[in-house]
Formats: sequence, structure tokens, C-alpha cells
Amino acid sequence: MEITITARAAVKIAAFRAGKQGLLKLKYDAEECGCVMCGVTNLWLVNELEDDDYAIETQYDSIYVEKSKEVFLDDVLTIDFQEATNCFQLKSPNQYLNPRMSLFDKTN
Repeated sequence: MEITITARAAVKIAAFRAGKQGLLKLKYDAEECGCVMCGVTNLWLVNELEDDDYAIETQYDSIYVEKSKEVFLDDVLTIDFQEATNCFQLKSPNQYLNPRMSLFDKTN
């Protein structure tokens, strides 16, 4: 898997993380969705990783992904930020996986 972070997204992530400790994770969250197939992917800042998380190196920082959830992602991904909607976007060359992706602080 390959993840690219655009310069716009990197600036927003850095501003969010300013003064905070934690690891950046691309989290496929299916809780309260009723079915694992109906999940949504967001960015989480976490203190600890889960057993099946692994690092993907980007040009800015490592992003962690759950091995068991990568089936819901494409092999080539881009994380971008759109000022017009004030949202991150997760996209691949073929589709938008989440055009309004959020960044959540899940640290303690």
C-alpha cells in the first residue's frame, strides 16, 4: 500500500498535532454502522496501536493501518485537504473513499 499526503493536508495535520503526542492512524471505523461493510475511514491520533496495525511511510510521517481492514482500502491512496469544505479527503486514482474525512484526537 502507498499513501501520499498532499502539502495542504500535511499543513492541516501538523497544525492539529501541534503540542500533542501520538501516532497518526487511518482508521476504518464500522462501530455503530450496523455492518462491517458500512464503515467509514477517518484519521485518528492515538496513543497506542492495535495488534494488527502496521506503518506505512509517507513523505511526511508514518501512518498506521489495520491489516485486517486494508481490504476496504485501495493500494494507492492520497490524503488531501479541501479548504472549501474544511475536510480531509481520502481518494485513490479510481474513487473517493471518504470525500469528507475527519481527524479525531483519540489520545488520553
